[in-house]
Formats: sequence, C-alpha cells, structure tokens
Amino acid sequence: MTALVVGLGNPGPEYAHTRHNVGQMVTDELAARWSGSFSALGRTHAQVASIRIGAVPQSSVAATLAKPLSYMNLSGGPVNALAKYYRIEARDVVVIHDDLDIDYGAIRLKRGGGSGGHNGLKDVSKALGTPDYVRVRVGIGRPPGRQVPADFVLTPFSAAQRKKLDLVVALAADAVEELLTKDLAQAQQRFHSSD
Repeated sequence: MTALVVGLGNPGPEYAHTRHNVGQMVTDELAARWSGSFSALGRTHAQVASIRIGAVPQSSVAATLAKPLSYMNLSGGPVNALAKYYRIEARDVVVIHDDLDIDYGAIRLKRGGGSGGHNGLKDVSKALGTPDYVRVRVGIGRPPGRQVPADFVLTPFSAAQRKKLDLVVALAADAVEELLTKDLAQAQQRFHSSD
C-alpha cells in the first residue's frame, strides 16, 4: 500500500517562502531525504515524487509525495484526482498544512475533524467526500496585533522564525516518516509530547 502525502501551499515563487507553504516545504524535505524528484503528473494538476522511506529495502515504505499546482483554496481537485489516479482511499491520504491555532514549531497529527477555518482543508474534505484523512499540522502561531489571519499566512516567516524554520520542517518530515513506518498513535505519542 502506497500512502499519498500531500503538502499544501500556493504555486509560484512569490508564495514559496510564506507560512501557507510550509506543507510543501515538508514534502520537499522528504523528497530530498529519500532521493525523490518532483515532476508534473498529467491531468492531476500536481507535481509528484515517488519515494521509499527506510534504510532496508525489504522493510521500507512506499509513498507518493504531491504538491498541488492550484491555489490553496482549490487544493481539493488535485488531491482527489491523485487519490483516484493512484487508487488510494481517503484514509491513506496524509495532508501536511500550516495551522494558526498551534504555537510556531509545534507538530500535531490527527485523523479527521473540521477544517478549523483552513480553506485548503475545507476544499480537500469536500473533494474527497470525507474529512477522514490524516493531517500533519505544522504550527505557525497567531498573527501579531490586529493583522488579519488571511494576510498573515501569505507573508514570509519572521527573521527569528526563519532561524528555526529548517528545524521545524525537519521535525514535520520526521513526523510523516514515523506516521508511515509505524502508525498514527505512535507518531502522536512521540510528537505531541516533544514540546
């Protein structure tokens, strides 16, 4: 069984380093670790990379990494098209995304639930016809002062946050690996208690 691991974000260089694109940063990290190379996949409107996680081939786990080429609030179409293309059930879809309600740098994992106002998740749940997929939530914290959350997520990380960003992305990639090579409960136990 191959898992579909989707990093949410917006297309184009102007968004590449914004908070909303941290999910795609994590898929890039996983591709770099496991020698994956992204390329466009036909009508799915996404870039994909095939990887195997694990040092020993016999016990390694196959995964398809994906980055939708649509804007965040239209992520559902590409995710659903990929799930159909690879014949992957919604429960075997993992979505990595930014989360305003979690402190910067914290990683949380869960299956199902609401969108928490996240338009990317809302669209994915609608397109898949179920919220029953796994989310790897990367904390970006709340906006300072009266900044509107919709503007905040589209801005780059602060200078202080950028110093820790590589570590945050690496930690989220570790969480995905733990999830795929072990299970959700073990990944939750490890990453929810690491603060």
